[in-house]
Amino acid sequence: MATAGFNGLTVAAFESRMAAEIARLIERHGGNPLVTPALREIPLDDNSAALKFGVQLTTERVDMLILLTGVGTTALFDLLKTRYPWPSIVEALKQTALVARGPKPVAALKTLGLQATLTVPEPNTWIDLVSTLDVYRPVKKLRVAVQEYGVSNLELLQALKQRGAEVFQVPIYRWTLPEDLGPLREALDDIIAGKVAVLLITNAAQVDHVMQVLKKDGKVERFRAALKKMVVASIGPTASERLRQHEWLIDFEPSHPKMGVLVKEIAEQVHTLRQSKNT
Repeated sequence: MATAGFNGLTVAAFESRMAAEIARLIERHGGNPLVTPALREIPLDDNSAALKFGVQLTTERVDMLILLTGVGTTALFDLLKTRYPWPSIVEALKQTALVARGPKPVAALKTLGLQATLTVPEPNTWIDLVSTLDVYRPVKKLRVAVQEYGVSNLELLQALKQRGAEVFQVPIYRWTLPEDLGPLREALDDIIAGKVAVLLITNAAQVDHVMQVLKKDGKVERFRAALKKMVVASIGPTASERLRQHEWLIDFEPSHPKMGVLVKEIAEQVHTLRQSKNT
């Protein structure tokens, strides 16, 4: 008998910024959403790195600026505007290659009237970023600024340094755990108890935070055991890389690393995937 979408299955996600949107998507495809944020986004208390970047950009030399997120791109330039006239920022950027890791930084630049020198193709991982740079030009002896989000991407930083770049990090905002961990703990207990059929991972940092809570509560192995009985879907290679680091099984990645595509495609394939896991 054909089944429509999730067909009433409980679908969990740890999304924060787009929590309401992913819950609606799950419902639209016939699922029962259990959306509990694992992240809280807060500005850095100390913006000294970003302000130091402003000094380097306007008075010294920055050969390349790597923009990893749209939100971070906007926040960085909003901060710079509080210290420098916008025309002087634009003038300084004329000597700087702007590397956008995917469409969101491109869109943020466009809003500011700027254009990316290079755009990293999908799936926008750090490996794709480095490969794009390798084709574009050697980074040896170049001063490369990396706009960071959440945690530092150590592999990216190392790859740039190995190629001889002078790298400096520009953290704009970071993730922390939610102030109230009660709802997240309840959701994790539901997963461990077998009450959840599908888990959607939409951000690599979610995995780090879930593991922090599980380790604190001594439930890591019980959680991993529960994952073996359910369908785990990752939004794309960057998140999948983090899942593998933490020994989480991955059953599905969508054709494009977008939330709408993730929910639609997993809803279409969930019953086949569940059958194969249970045989």
